[in-house]
Amino acid sequence: MFNKTLLVIEVSLSLVNNTQASILAGNFAKCSDSNLAGHWRRRKKMIFKIEDVTVYFPYDNIYPEQYEYMVELKRALDAKGHCLLEMPTGTGKTIALLSLITSYRLSRPDSPIKLVYCTRTVHEMEKTLGELKILHDYQLTHLGAQAKILALGLSSRKNLCVNSKVLAAENRDSVDAACRKRTASWVRALAAENPNVQLCDYFESYEKAADNALLPPGVYTLEDLRAFGKNRGWCPYFLARHMVQFANVIVYSYQYLLDPKVAGIISKELQKESVIVFDEAHNIDNVCIEALSVSVRRVTLEGANRNLNKIRQEIDRFKATDAGRLRAEYNRLIEGLALRGDLSGTDQWLANPALPNDILKEAVPGNIRRAEHFVHVLRRLLQYLGGRLDTENVEKESPVSFVSSLNSQAGIEQKTLKFCYDRLHSLMMTLEITDTDEFLPIQTVCDFATLVGTYARGFSIIIEPYDERMPHIPDPILQLSCHDASLAIKPVFDRFQSVVITSGTLSPIDLYPRLLSFNPVVSRSFKMSMTRDCICPMVLTRGSDQLPVSTKFDMRSDPGVVRNYGKLLVEMVSVVPDGVVCFFVSYSYMDGIIATWNETGILKEITQQKLVFFETQDVVETTLALDNYRRACDCGRGAVFFSVARGKVAEGIDFDRHYGRLVVMFGVPFQYTLSKILLARLEYLRDTFQIKEGDFLTFDALRQAAQCVGRVIRSKADYGMMIFADKRYSRHDKRSKLPGWILSHLRDAHLNLSTDMAIHIAREFLRKMAQPYDKTGTMGRKTLLTQEDLEKMAETGVQDMVY
Repeated sequence: MFNKTLLVIEVSLSLVNNTQASILAGNFAKCSDSNLAGHWRRRKKMIFKIEDVTVYFPYDNIYPEQYEYMVELKRALDAKGHCLLEMPTGTGKTIALLSLITSYRLSRPDSPIKLVYCTRTVHEMEKTLGELKILHDYQLTHLGAQAKILALGLSSRKNLCVNSKVLAAENRDSVDAACRKRTASWVRALAAENPNVQLCDYFESYEKAADNALLPPGVYTLEDLRAFGKNRGWCPYFLARHMVQFANVIVYSYQYLLDPKVAGIISKELQKESVIVFDEAHNIDNVCIEALSVSVRRVTLEGANRNLNKIRQEIDRFKATDAGRLRAEYNRLIEGLALRGDLSGTDQWLANPALPNDILKEAVPGNIRRAEHFVHVLRRLLQYLGGRLDTENVEKESPVSFVSSLNSQAGIEQKTLKFCYDRLHSLMMTLEITDTDEFLPIQTVCDFATLVGTYARGFSIIIEPYDERMPHIPDPILQLSCHDASLAIKPVFDRFQSVVITSGTLSPIDLYPRLLSFNPVVSRSFKMSMTRDCICPMVLTRGSDQLPVSTKFDMRSDPGVVRNYGKLLVEMVSVVPDGVVCFFVSYSYMDGIIATWNETGILKEITQQKLVFFETQDVVETTLALDNYRRACDCGRGAVFFSVARGKVAEGIDFDRHYGRLVVMFGVPFQYTLSKILLARLEYLRDTFQIKEGDFLTFDALRQAAQCVGRVIRSKADYGMMIFADKRYSRHDKRSKLPGWILSHLRDAHLNLSTDMAIHIAREFLRKMAQPYDKTGTMGRKTLLTQEDLEKMAETGVQDMVY
């Protein structure tokens, strides 16, 4: 009877619209990063002072750590300096940031600051704008027109376009190209003569509106921008880009500030008085490095050769039909103008990949001024790169050595390399090429050439004939690898008065100033105030048979380790209700261990208790698996989600409430330590910043582990267990690098557990959590502060109110 009922429930659930399920999950996510769900609906809100700033806070209570966070943030703004702030997950970091900075702006009407809020994903962007809407509505009710602001999110054409024909393209690059085919200045000029040329009606309406194409004050999410654009008949993408210069708050991706190719177009007009916030910035050093790194494979060179053939055909066509354009470009290059300064927004391509201060402000070298000569230089460059890929051994050299070799063998000088990207851009504008997605290979090669010709330090060229993990498959790759994260972020620190780097996992916090080469005026890590111990971290070092467990390379394939990991999960799913999330150190290890569990019957035991879902490297499959995982938890069936550290799920998906009552981290997620790129970076960090290899590897692995287990707690009303299943976590040098808010709940008695001991602790913890929850802290520890509490706090101090 039970099975039949369950079948009916699951079948009926399968009929629920996926969109509704996503909206439901999204609504829960919005509540999770702020105060307890439902509080914002109440009418009573808070207004309090921090020194000379009146802070408008759109909830009826505030956490002590939120208040402390605001105090430290104000110190940094007053000092016009940069800061590092680690705030526990689920304690309302986003609303604390927004409340303080917007209130700070209101308190200084003579010198208003602009807030630029950088997120990693579109989901986080929408979540931030949702919080800002609540805050803005509250400020309007108290201050009226004085509180009016313009706030908007900015994303790619793919996320903002409303033209169905353009959106039909399969990926972001194709959408960009489809847009340019309808909006480029030469296409529009041709359409004036030929009515059969397709244009974008939304863009044409936007252009006709001219100076009247403006957004009224308000807070606009991406969906709001699309709706406004459809209603007015204007292009939301170009409207949003135009309004960036007028907006008081901008929310967009890290790349819009850190990647020179994008920042040179989108963010060049931002004023110095802007406050930059990098949220969830625990991996910001990796983002900086990726922005200045380029990889070239055989398929890249083949595509680049095809691109050059097409460019050559276009040059010959223009010589026959419009030679004047090529002559005009040549004359312009003689005058030292690599690019026209009057390019319209539709004609702008990605900017120079080098950092602004490193771009040469002089005439283009004579040997690449003529279009055909430049194509010939690129042919020689491709031939040289193809020869370098024909290697049977791993090669590593500095940019100086590489450029010297290139000059002697192909006759291409360093100065010529520096201008490759801008020269290609100029040529593609002259030839009126709109299919930019087809020309990505030659763009990549010119990107590589410009960077290798510009930078001598902080980079390495590494050539590998195959991936060491699959040595039997020839797959040569030439990589220009950036090792110095401070290069990409230095222009941001230099240009803006305050940069805020914040996350729930920045420990050890003293390493970030060294990695990013800056001096924060405030560096602080906050603990989570609680009325109950709703986090239960455990370190599991051995199975019930007392055999040690670890994913160390010499132990990870041991049948005893695999069996004990499986038995741990079997026991836990029989005790823990609802959702269980498991993180593995890599996709290959996850695939191997699950295959073994399937052969030995362990997986069958798990599925008897809960449904099982997997993260794959396909985004669509993973999204579908997550949706079904949530539905299984919602209907009471319970589920297990197998995921990977450093994957998409570990970085951006919350498993709050019943979606994650337990998270298991199988092993320590170290990077692949035989990677030549990683070894080169470790060498650079040791020689330049005196950071030992072991220290950096441990720091990197533990921040990833903390990011994984932090997915399970998204508010103080939530509760969950964290199991670090590896004997190495019991060592102080590893454990000490976890965030303070996790360490403060990690008892000495929970540091060296076997499976049976962990099961006993889990049962006791779940029994405690089943008791009524005192959310206000009347039992002795006050964690929800009222306005009266804040007034007392000004006299007695924060700690007296919390404990």
